[in-house]
Amino acid sequence: MKTRSRSSAARASKLVEVARAAGVSPSTVSRILNGTAFVAQPKRAAVEAAIARLGFQPNPMARGLRQGRRMTIGILAHDVDSPFFGTTLRGIADALAGSDYAPMILGGPSSARSEGERIEALLARRVDGIIVVTSRLGDGALLRYSRTVPMVVAGRDLRKGKLFSMKVDNVRGGALATAHLLGLGHRRIAHLQGPPDHPDALERLEGYRRALHAARVRFDPGLVVEAGFLPGDGLEAVERLLDGGRPFTAIFAANDECACGARLGLHRRGVRVPEDVSLVGFDDLPGSRYATPPLTTVRQPLEEMGRRAAHSLLDLLDERKPPTTGMPEVELVIRETTARPR
Repeated sequence: MKTRSRSSAARASKLVEVARAAGVSPSTVSRILNGTAFVAQPKRAAVEAAIARLGFQPNPMARGLRQGRRMTIGILAHDVDSPFFGTTLRGIADALAGSDYAPMILGGPSSARSEGERIEALLARRVDGIIVVTSRLGDGALLRYSRTVPMVVAGRDLRKGKLFSMKVDNVRGGALATAHLLGLGHRRIAHLQGPPDHPDALERLEGYRRALHAARVRFDPGLVVEAGFLPGDGLEAVERLLDGGRPFTAIFAANDECACGARLGLHRRGVRVPEDVSLVGFDDLPGSRYATPPLTTVRQPLEEMGRRAAHSLLDLLDERKPPTTGMPEVELVIRETTARPR
């Protein structure tokens, strides 16, 4: 308690020093720091110059409490140990580093029920806003939660009130991956589909189908195998694909982690990549360029999406409208897991 009192006294003394240097009253300095009242621009400029010159560091938590805020942003992610979420969270952390807000990260099972419980837990802790990296909740549930605090959801196309979302073009990405294989001469292209209730997975499947249709290649539902987004899902799915007996010369996997598992499954069966089967993933995770062989994939801007999600939430907290343009496009990254069929 004594340490805290000395710190508070020192801060108050410094505030008076700033006021004296700027030629204003201490209450004017407080109003500028707290944003509680209009202050003329010349006075504001003088105070900001004095703060910079004297190295005064306002207490963001105390200022936030006076404004009715906890200066905390909740971040909801599934499988926080996944490279996908790790890369996205790095972008969020980079963006928040320049603000007074601290992140509170909750991870857990990928289900609508679990997600709802974790959002309720964040609301109980009175966070100022929430970023949802990917969501299994319906639009109605997300809108209801956003009536309590501002929310940004990655992977959706939903903007209303205090809810803002952003997403990449998964359909285009799925089409790019499939068109690349078609361009190499493959016609029997299998698809390891992500979770059937996940919007990203369904959109990538749609891109796969559109590319086949554009190339006048018949869609064969027997070459689509339900998988998931984890390496174990890809391993199990490719085993089922191989056991199914349908010939194929290439695979478009739901994401890079699924492709990693599929690569292991092919290796265990003596199937070479890319000599026997070409393989394409989706995401361009950091480790994909160092796989054996390096993985051809569709790059989506995960770190940039994290940064934009954080900046968008900061805009909402400051009652500004986040920008809706300028999101980087997905792009095909050709490496060494694709080749012409033998």
